[in-house]
Amino acid sequence: MAFGIQGLRVLVTASTRGIGHGVAEVLLEEGARVVINGRNRERIEEALEGLRGRGEVYGVAADLTRRDDVKRLVNNAAKLLGGLDAVVYVTGPPRPGVFEELGLEDWDYAARLLVMSAVWVAYYALPYLRESSRPSLVYVTSVATKEPVEGLTLSNALRIAVHGLVKTLSRELGRHGIRVNAVMPGYIMTDRVRQLAERRARREGRSPEEVLRDIAASVPLGRIGEPREVGYLVAFLLSPYAGYINGASIPVDGGLLHSVF
Repeated sequence: MAFGIQGLRVLVTASTRGIGHGVAEVLLEEGARVVINGRNRERIEEALEGLRGRGEVYGVAADLTRRDDVKRLVNNAAKLLGGLDAVVYVTGPPRPGVFEELGLEDWDYAARLLVMSAVWVAYYALPYLRESSRPSLVYVTSVATKEPVEGLTLSNALRIAVHGLVKTLSRELGRHGIRVNAVMPGYIMTDRVRQLAERRARREGRSPEEVLRDIAASVPLGRIGEPREVGYLVAFLLSPYAGYINGASIPVDGGLLHSVF
């Protein structure tokens, strides 16, 4: 075990599949004790079936767009683990589309999914983190917060608010020893990337496989990332080796971003 996070008590939201699931896998293999989360209890049970052999893991069903659900999720996670040392915040994606394809109800839902859920998680987790000897918050967002992605208007506009929250919390909570950082995945092989590939394929009259090859070619490393590769960065940020990293927003994108900072 390389990261020194054995026994760390961690809640990973939206983790029955995709990036959140990859994060949970890595943390469990590194000896952390983990609570996973999803809206669907059946999907949670399926995820738990594949994760139990990797370490101590529990599941709590909750909808991140509902404040009372988030409160219950955090409190139940703390009860199951005997406290919380860290929360890794992941959310499912909002509806894709350009501005004129989206209704106001899409904006209302996305604001709860991408922004208010991030606030609620921090609000309800903070009392537990204050009691931890190695507290940390990691927010998983998107490279869309640095460079807008075509057709992802909701993500482009709303996820950036989470980085304002991260930077603010890192300054306010850092004096209490609570580190707050963000991770910005690029193209990671998830259902979301496959959905976007299928959407683009229909628009261009091509196959999704062709579009995925184009996406991979757009990345300097020449491939699409895997969820576990986000998990390794998260594990590092939760570890004592990252003890002086606070308020950072770190891409894990194969070099996709063009920006210098």
